Amino acid sequence: MHIMPIRVGHGYDLHRLVEGRPLWLGGVEIPHARGLLGHSDGDVVLHAICDAVLGAMGAGDIGEHFPDADPRYHGIASSELLQQVVARMRADGWRLGNVDVTICAEQPRLAAHRAALRTRVAALLGAAENQVSIKAKTNEGLDAVGRGAAIAATAVVTIERP
Repeated sequence: MHIMPIRVGHGYDLHRLVEGRPLWLGGVEIPHARGLLGHSDGDVVLHAICDAVLGAMGAGDIGEHFPDADPRYHGIASSELLQQVVARMRADGWRLGNVDVTICAEQPRLAAHRAALRTRVAALLGAAENQVSIKAKTNEGLDAVGRGAAIAATAVVTIERP
């Protein structure tokens, strides 16, 4: 069986915004009145990247590797989950080509945070900043994201065999 030297993975995550939690996106705490509800810190950006990397490797998804029924992952920083996924990617002989992330949120506005998000995601991936793209969009008032009840993120990654 021939394994392609370059593979693509896609990830998606969405979490509800709630009072009383910090807002973590891309491993960066963003000032906001509400944060994302989740078993971990709820960081939809890092969850989407984890799923994209795992998908590219053909290794399932974040829920299989870090189940929310497992108390070890309660309240865990999603940056720790991503670091474990990256370690597995490297152990399996892959390296990151690039990652492209789109964050969907009505509030807060993320333009002022994009550079910090890009820097932090690149550091967590052990990648150069030019391998990471972070974009932010609104849903123009439509659906749970548009009503400001949730934040979602999608990620596409390429991985390659050196």
